[in-house]
Amino acid sequence: MANVVEISSYDESKGHLIPVFLSKVQAGFPSPADDYVAQKLDINKYLVSHPTATFFVKVAGDSMKNAGILDNDMLVVDRSIDASHGKIVIAIINNELTVKRLYNKQGKIELHAENELYLPVKINSYDELRIWGVVTAVVRKL
Repeated sequence: MANVVEISSYDESKGHLIPVFLSKVQAGFPSPADDYVAQKLDINKYLVSHPTATFFVKVAGDSMKNAGILDNDMLVVDRSIDASHGKIVIAIINNELTVKRLYNKQGKIELHAENELYLPVKINSYDELRIWGVVTAVVRKL
């Protein structure tokens, strides 16, 4: 199961500009004419649309691997976005944080893993569910 290990808030004051190359990366031999930087990218501004509502969440587990979310990944989570059908969300179900895809069909809510080894979590009337935020990006160190 993909659970949340750690939550940290976005710190807007820690912006750093990173060089961005004009051309895309080639899978073969790159052109020598493409050896220059076209602009600078602030990775924080690129990943964060709503700074005061954005948090970084560390993942533990493999239940979301088919959505490209792996163990130890850092998720960018925006709490200001409405959680709608099909979005990947951070949910609190019965006091446990988890990351899953939200399904809301005809008023019936389910949380689906993106790994065939895990069954959907069907939310019943006795379950306590709160959607904490919507995942907007995945950050991974190689």
